Amino acid sequence: MDIQFTPEDLAFRDEVREFIASEHPKDLLGIRYRQHLKREDILAWHQILHQKGWIAPNWPVEYGGTGWTPMQRYIFSEECARAETVTILPFGLNMVGPVIYTFGSPEQKEHFLPKILSAEHWWCQGYSEPEAGSDLASLRTTAVLDGDEYVINGQKTWTTLAQFANWIFVLARTDPEAKPQAGISFFLVDMNTPGVSVRPIKLIDGSYEVNDTFFDNVRVPRENMIGEENQGWTYAKFLLGHERVGIAGVARSKTALGYVRDMAVHELIDGIPLAEEDGFSAKLAEVEIDLTALEFTELRALAAESQGHAPGAEASILKIRGTEIQQRITELAVEAVAHYGFPKEPSEDDTTALEVGPEYAIGAVDNYLQMRKTSIYGGSNEIQRNIIAKMVLGL
Repeated sequence: MDIQFTPEDLAFRDEVREFIASEHPKDLLGIRYRQHLKREDILAWHQILHQKGWIAPNWPVEYGGTGWTPMQRYIFSEECARAETVTILPFGLNMVGPVIYTFGSPEQKEHFLPKILSAEHWWCQGYSEPEAGSDLASLRTTAVLDGDEYVINGQKTWTTLAQFANWIFVLARTDPEAKPQAGISFFLVDMNTPGVSVRPIKLIDGSYEVNDTFFDNVRVPRENMIGEENQGWTYAKFLLGHERVGIAGVARSKTALGYVRDMAVHELIDGIPLAEEDGFSAKLAEVEIDLTALEFTELRALAAESQGHAPGAEASILKIRGTEIQQRITELAVEAVAHYGFPKEPSEDDTTALEVGPEYAIGAVDNYLQMRKTSIYGGSNEIQRNIIAKMVLGL
């Protein structure tokens, strides 16, 4: 694809930049750690974009999409990253939404899609289980048809922000005798249904973002199953392809790398800026080169998607390289701030936390610890390499 900005692209960039500057809540710009935000904070920017008609750049126009070109979508993500806007949650817009408008019934599209766009429905993901993470096909949660309802029993884990969600999309086994991938169905479940319960999981950095979610004889209307019974694995793979493209996070990584460069300019070694030290500057350059290469891969994926091609092996490539780069950037940040990174970031729950050193050192270690998860969620990077080996190399 042609990645040169046309005059129209530049005008669009100016429009996006002006809109963010004038409409994004000022007190929420530059907040890099979602786990510190309240429910209303996370939803604020979503609702503003919805009112503007900009909330679903990747959706078809007939379902509420913007009709933007791949370059306009790229510009929009770049400008949001540059301004450090609140990150829009992917579970409704980028994950279950495309499943519904691709495989759902007309009634499901009419009911669910507008509520995803408006954020009336806050979705979370019911995929992973204690014994079924990267090996998702070994899931044990069951759904048994009883009249016009399915009765779901089981447990999901690592359910991001389930404490705020009012809907969850769930993979459950509907044919226990079938091969692992063949007996799974895809359900849309109201979190307020009797029998659904949520238990928090405290993360290594002390934050609370993920949960265990339990289903105890949860009755779900038959019409809340997507597509055909026992075909859920097909829909699950489709969803994961969209998720993995988003996980790459190229635009946000470019912003984060800029922060590390600024750190390295201010941190001194024997009176010399760290940015001029051969070893550290070489590491920065290597990450920047890899990030640029990944950006071109993402642009090719966007161009292919705009022509109707669903993400394939490139989704796994983006996921692997994107998450590795994210982790390397956080490692460089910790290396740059050195001993100043040790004291934990102050929080409402811990008034004894120390705050020493420069402001840019605060949160460096917390962010490093948070980003350890990125190479695991969305399908571990080991599994993604297996996918590439099969789809691309035919192994």
